[in-house]
Amino acid sequence: MTIDTFDGTGVKPAHWDLDEVVSALRVSREATHNIRHQRRIRELPSREALSTIVNGLAAVLFPTHYGRPNLTDESIDYFVGDTLNTTLNRLTEQVRRGLQFADGVEGQDEALTRQAHEITRAYAASLPEIRALIVSDVQAAYAGDPAATSIAEIMLCYPGTIAILHYRLAHRLHKLGCPFIARMICDISHSLTGVDIHPAATIGASFFIDHGTGVVIGETAILGERVRLYQHVTLGAKRFPADASGMLIKGTPRHPIVEDDVVIYAGATILGRITIGAGSTIGGNVWLTHSVPANSNVSQAQMRSGSGCD
Repeated sequence: MTIDTFDGTGVKPAHWDLDEVVSALRVSREATHNIRHQRRIRELPSREALSTIVNGLAAVLFPTHYGRPNLTDESIDYFVGDTLNTTLNRLTEQVRRGLQFADGVEGQDEALTRQAHEITRAYAASLPEIRALIVSDVQAAYAGDPAATSIAEIMLCYPGTIAILHYRLAHRLHKLGCPFIARMICDISHSLTGVDIHPAATIGASFFIDHGTGVVIGETAILGERVRLYQHVTLGAKRFPADASGMLIKGTPRHPIVEDDVVIYAGATILGRITIGAGSTIGGNVWLTHSVPANSNVSQAQMRSGSGCD
């Protein structure tokens, strides 16, 4: 009697010529198409661990919103201290892993561990400043959205606010020399909210993204204070300079500068290293590739500023 075995899918096992496939994949992996960083096996940072870390940091910054709503005056400091200690220990390990991918790093495990501890210590010291910025963002959302009924609603229900929180946490790590970890945190936020902010972008206080979905802010963008964006706004690059070999040049300023008190409405696309002057309003679905002076009003129909700029 023949007994058929199955793999749980309801399909009988088959002969896949696995030896040949595995061998071809090894050649691709080890020789033909090797894409390992410096051709070494590295410990990759963990998205799951970073999600846990972000949740822990959010709980530390706003204990009753993102931590435990039943905390009391007697227990809140203990909760913050305990959560922060655990979270920083986890962060140190992820920072160490991320540092392995920095240029020029080779066989420096002990040095990387020391550097990770130093970065994490500096990061912990910056948390009060980060919290102040996030509070300003939340207050801007409450002041700028007539539909907002409470601070708690904004912090728990607004994807733009959640994306900004992730960005603020990631941006400081980027400034401290952890671009890989920072980028992963912003990518986690992108998956959660539909908002794509590069952690290297510079964004001032009281930043508000209304609705959020589809917003893109590029690496070298600079935003002033009290800037407000609506859904599907892109602050992107117009062109990508290349070197003599045709490789794109990294890090060149190629994204817009948006000065204080600018409002950019839904669907607007602003490209290149141009400046949007303070107090300007950019209408919905505008495609803009040139600078406009302060207090301009640019609409899709006319495509000119209130100050006469073409």
